[in-house]
Amino acid sequence: MRNFVGMLCASLLASPLLTAQSPPDVKAVYAKLCAGCHGDDAHGSQQGPGLAGSASVRRRNAQNLRNVILKGIPNSGMPPFDLPATTVDALAAMIVSLNASAAESTFPGDPAAGKALFLGQAKCNSCHMVHGEGSPIGPDLSNIARELTVDQLKQALTDPSARIAPGYGLVSLQLKDGGKLRGFARNRTGYDIAVQDLKGAFHPMGLDRVASVTDEKASLMPPVKVAGNDMQNLLAFLGGLKGVTGKLPSAPQALAGGVTFADIVNPKPSDWLTYNGNLSGNRYSQLKQINNANVNKLVLKWTYSIPLWTQFLPDTPYYRENMRYFGLETVPVVANGIMYATGPNQVFALDARSGQQIWAYSRPRTPGLVSDPSLGTNRGVAILGDNVFFVTDNAHLLALNRVTGKLVWEVTMPDEAQKYGGTVAPVIVKDLVIAGVAGGDWGIRGFIAAYKAATGERAWRTWTVPYPGEPGFETWQGNAYKLGGGSTWLTGSYDAANDTLYWATGNPWPNSDDRERGGDNLYTDSVLALDPATGKMKWHYQFTPHDTHDWDATEPNVLVDMNYKGQPRKLLLHADRNGFFYVFDRIEGQLLLAKPFLDRITWASGIGADGRPVKLPPSDLGCPDHATNWNGTSFSPVTKLYYVIAIEKCTVRLTPGSWKHPRPAEGPGRKYLRALHIETGKVEWEVPLTGPVDGKRVAGILGTAGGLLFYGDPSGYLIAADERDGRTLWRMPLNATIKTSPMTYSVDGEQYVVLAVGSNVMAFGLPK
Repeated sequence: MRNFVGMLCASLLASPLLTAQSPPDVKAVYAKLCAGCHGDDAHGSQQGPGLAGSASVRRRNAQNLRNVILKGIPNSGMPPFDLPATTVDALAAMIVSLNASAAESTFPGDPAAGKALFLGQAKCNSCHMVHGEGSPIGPDLSNIARELTVDQLKQALTDPSARIAPGYGLVSLQLKDGGKLRGFARNRTGYDIAVQDLKGAFHPMGLDRVASVTDEKASLMPPVKVAGNDMQNLLAFLGGLKGVTGKLPSAPQALAGGVTFADIVNPKPSDWLTYNGNLSGNRYSQLKQINNANVNKLVLKWTYSIPLWTQFLPDTPYYRENMRYFGLETVPVVANGIMYATGPNQVFALDARSGQQIWAYSRPRTPGLVSDPSLGTNRGVAILGDNVFFVTDNAHLLALNRVTGKLVWEVTMPDEAQKYGGTVAPVIVKDLVIAGVAGGDWGIRGFIAAYKAATGERAWRTWTVPYPGEPGFETWQGNAYKLGGGSTWLTGSYDAANDTLYWATGNPWPNSDDRERGGDNLYTDSVLALDPATGKMKWHYQFTPHDTHDWDATEPNVLVDMNYKGQPRKLLLHADRNGFFYVFDRIEGQLLLAKPFLDRITWASGIGADGRPVKLPPSDLGCPDHATNWNGTSFSPVTKLYYVIAIEKCTVRLTPGSWKHPRPAEGPGRKYLRALHIETGKVEWEVPLTGPVDGKRVAGILGTAGGLLFYGDPSGYLIAADERDGRTLWRMPLNATIKTSPMTYSVDGEQYVVLAVGSNVMAFGLPK
């Protein structure tokens, strides 16, 4: 069984099966009226199509088939049949049974013996995976019983070349440089081909590099030749494969060529292996093929469209209010020339050279969600070894095989029935995949959780809202702690040298009604420094104690090592939604600097020596509304400047006695690209941005060693600026809402800059 049961085609069903599944009178009626056209075994003839193992027939229900029998199909030559209702019903039921999935059928045989045969004599696992076991050379068979009929299942074993599964046609390539390549054409166009070799590695290339392509007609898999009982046992095993249902019992064997944690800690400049490009959270790339001398020549190289409104459209006030802002928020990951991008409950593997799809995974949207998860928001994947990790809208963490795109394991992150959702891109630390949850604006108890990347087993969970008896509970007065918020939907940063994970937390809930939540409300609006092996807290800092302004601290925590005020320091940089820019010594959590990066702040005069804000009396005009947002920031080791999108906007907040004087004007507000000096907090330069001023359209920043900053402005332009002064060097009107951050990578010596905008992933590069 060298190739695929996944190419499984058709022909188990012979007349004995009809006998077994149909009453004698129905068999006789079929033989008299139907067999002449549709074949004695229901597999068709020159006069008519097959009825068994037919995709078109499988889509019809019994009532539809009943109508066809009674009325006929005159244009195709099928006459109507005037038959008793019981006979018509029996015929329709028989035809339905001929197309039932294997999962709906009963198999004689011993599934355990079939599994032993699958793993042993037949050597099926040398090419196929089942529930994490085996090799992902061919199609994953974990859900094969739901995908094929009994007929197709047996045919796939006995005649695997009869029909080749899409994406698994064998090809042999003769390259113009004299090389040869044999494998599966996972994707091909008139200009490109993506070949998966027989060890599982992808080789995307343009056909200009190929001298000839030979399509092999036969399947790589030989027919399975086993004794009758063994065949029944094998079918019984395969017929029980109804999908992945949870974590794995043990770690599967790794395939050579996967991404290691060492790769993630020290990524090649050509790759972009995490949401932020590196674990420090600093979106700064060492690539410099595109630089301030040639960036004005950038052109669009390719686009890939991701469907946004798939399967389920919620009808909620939040959805109706925010759908106009909705667009992709994914930051793609690129490893070894393959890009992994996400949409609403979707993951796509693309050829990073051309954007051609290699595989796609999707599942239906989840009804009944709230906030951003209800919009289908997703920010990306993590990758380690042979798996790509993804959080669904309802906060399930999935592992997908990077070669097949099939589900390897799935776990539900929350155990509690609360309004949890998922939008975060996970992060890898050693052998763990770590992720957070959304929903803090609707009442959840936030947490961060770590899972063993190989199996999905939960290693630890750290709550952001303490319960009675836990440290920090004394900062909650009242009952709000039960659903206190503190969501964790922004990807964390990791310091490998200090072995510390840094994670940002969201606002307390209820957002503004604090009658049941007196006190500081730890650990909302905070940065948490955690031991990644256990989840235990090393230190924390709360940016906005007792927040009533919805000032999530879910902004980037950027880790930088440099001489700071004359001393070598390991720093953490954070520009918060409350309007202050913070610099910490990240080892002990010592606050080194806290300065406003806005022109106007009315809630606090500064940050005191004790690290707490020095609050001002309540003001009817609250400044800021939101000083910045979750999108990426960047620090340049060349200029020593920290770059952030700042929002100068105030909002009216009613205070006691407000009715006694006129309502203040909020003003139009303005957005800026600002460069901050990290030793003083001073704004070294700024660039005003034209366009809508709201917290929904705050695009992130990418810095590169080419001396450039890439960012999206509120009016829908992608801009390249000089990192020294912010001067615009290139711009492209994309005419869509930009809500995420650019990234960059290189393939075959060519650098690309990619941004998800609207429903498209767009790649730019220099002309050849």
